[in-house]
Amino acid sequence: MLVVGDVVTDVVARHTTPLTPGTDTVARIRILPGGAGANAACWAARSRGRGDGGPEVRLLGRVGRAEADWHAGRLRAAGVRPLLIADGSAPTATVVALVDAGTGGERTFLTDSGAVLRIGPADWSPELLDGVGHLHLSGYLLFADAAARLVRLARESARDRGVTVSVDPASAGFIARRGTEPVLAALRGVDLVLPNADEARLLTGVADPVSAAEVLGRRFGLAVVTLGAEGAVVAGPGGITARVPAPRAEAVDTTGAGDAFTGAFLAAWMTGADPAEAAVEGCRAGAEAVTLTGGRPLLPDGPYEPGAPPGVVG
Repeated sequence: MLVVGDVVTDVVARHTTPLTPGTDTVARIRILPGGAGANAACWAARSRGRGDGGPEVRLLGRVGRAEADWHAGRLRAAGVRPLLIADGSAPTATVVALVDAGTGGERTFLTDSGAVLRIGPADWSPELLDGVGHLHLSGYLLFADAAARLVRLARESARDRGVTVSVDPASAGFIARRGTEPVLAALRGVDLVLPNADEARLLTGVADPVSAAEVLGRRFGLAVVTLGAEGAVVAGPGGITARVPAPRAEAVDTTGAGDAFTGAFLAAWMTGADPAEAAVEGCRAGAEAVTLTGGRPLLPDGPYEPGAPPGVVG
């Protein structure tokens, strides 16, 4: 499987009391590797690392030159083969995640896209699909013109080779700013969409996410809409095919729960699970993800080591 998407340095600040403007709020702050595309790749690769027969996972993304080795090393440690383009003109994207422990780990993001959205057609080659059975595209790439052109090229290359394509629409805020119709046009021809409830509502104009899933299933052939603690709903051309509950979990940080679902779903789907079975695996991974700080699974030998990429104060 090839994932094309964002690699991000996450600054996660978990505060236990409400933010107080104009003064200090005590928080536990960690610097971690992140990014929706990279996170999903790591969760997909985990099944292979556990011996579950998951796919080999590769990740194409653009990062700042100074941080390239740091991010590549953390991807390799998670079982992902990094195909990172080092950008000499922009730093790696950085996201500050403000996580409110008093609201079940809900988070607010401050995003500096950095090198992520500088990826473009020149970074694509059809040979990147050699040996690849599935292409997954992070929706964050839809929100910059050059990156969106790369998405189109990658999707066309996949079609030419008979490779299936999925997209995680990524961000309700970015969809609202970009506009629904341009986003839907960019998604034309994909085999699977994996939005959350807010993204599904925006893409369809339908308030109920289950009904929105039905609309998306008819449009794309397969849609899986995540519903947070309520699990996920699977839809195809004929309507809803499955409702999958989420395991109970005590949320610490909801960052990356959707990425976990996506990665685990794709790993199961690629190895023969039907969409409902794959959604069960996705929900399990999402429930696990909310118990962790940051957006990635634990490494085989434990948590990510402390530290920060060059140029970032840890």
